[in-house]
Amino acid sequence: MKRDALTLLRDPVTRARLEIEVFESRGEEIIEALLTSPTDWYPVSEGVPRLLTGDVRGDDSAFLMRHRLHERLGVQQRSVGTSTQIETNKTFSDKWRRFRNYGFEAGHQKFLGGWFVKKFGLASPDELPGFYRRFKNILEIGPGSGFNTRFMAEHCAGTVVSVDISEAANTTYGNVGTMPNVHVVQADCNLVPSEDGVFDFAIADGVLHHTPNTRAGVENVLRKVRPGGQFFFYVYKQMGAARRFCDRHLREHLSPLEPEACYAACEGITELGRELSRLDATVRLEKGIPLLGIPPGEHNVQRLLYYNFLKCFWNEAFDWETNNMVNFDWYHPHDAWQHTEEEVRGWLSDFGVRDYAIHDANPNGISVLLRKPG
Repeated sequence: MKRDALTLLRDPVTRARLEIEVFESRGEEIIEALLTSPTDWYPVSEGVPRLLTGDVRGDDSAFLMRHRLHERLGVQQRSVGTSTQIETNKTFSDKWRRFRNYGFEAGHQKFLGGWFVKKFGLASPDELPGFYRRFKNILEIGPGSGFNTRFMAEHCAGTVVSVDISEAANTTYGNVGTMPNVHVVQADCNLVPSEDGVFDFAIADGVLHHTPNTRAGVENVLRKVRPGGQFFFYVYKQMGAARRFCDRHLREHLSPLEPEACYAACEGITELGRELSRLDATVRLEKGIPLLGIPPGEHNVQRLLYYNFLKCFWNEAFDWETNNMVNFDWYHPHDAWQHTEEEVRGWLSDFGVRDYAIHDANPNGISVLLRKPG
């Protein structure tokens, strides 16, 4: 954490300014500290301010004892809680501990860069740096490994604030947190610890459908964008009936597993994706199956199964473990909502958003780039 983060950070509940008491620092980075507002306190540990509230906050007693704060603040044995958000946090905490280099390898960058081009509706990857260069303050929700955090920070005109509710914040900080214009914060996207209307751009790529209520997540992040600023979010699209049945059945059995067991259980799914992909076979359907959402036309066999029956992801740019992680990422999280385009357009109408585009990046999701009413 850098001291100048205090110009942006606020108490997540009251939005009061925060005071800091530093216990350990390394150069410009504050490693251990206490943040206080008139109503609460929050730890900074391993370089990350932990601005969590409620049952997702966890137990701070070790931090208190480590810095001899228990007499002043009292040892607080906070409840671990049982909400689905806590269970979902376990998924992504584990995922980003294992895959801390995801997105940083050359093969990953080409694939993921092209992915953002499609999602933003750009013509080519050459336009990505200029896209980010327009923004002074960027809010990123769910940075994961921090690969896109780094790219945005290298090209934006100012600061990137990356917020993650899970311990993925540790991975993000380890990879990019010491960049001079990056602030990594562990916090809830529904309670981003800042004033409203301060960011030029917010991005939540594949994150908000992993919260208890996707619509509320979109609304709460949008609140942090300044009038006239832009917001991109990507959420899961409701798939056809056969795919929904398989997803529901597999999640019922895979989601309760410990992460290690779920990774192992996904290996058969990943193997199927690999072997179908390597067939490189296509079929032509003259009629399609409208009731299952399958259109007429030519279909790659692996994509046909992937989009309509079973998420069996495979990409030759990734190694086995990364491909398996992508399938784990779909089937293990407790909160993993799917939405229709009509539903998303309804949210935007309710929020008064009229200036937006939905880009057809892939059949699995809905990519929205909007401008907040000014």
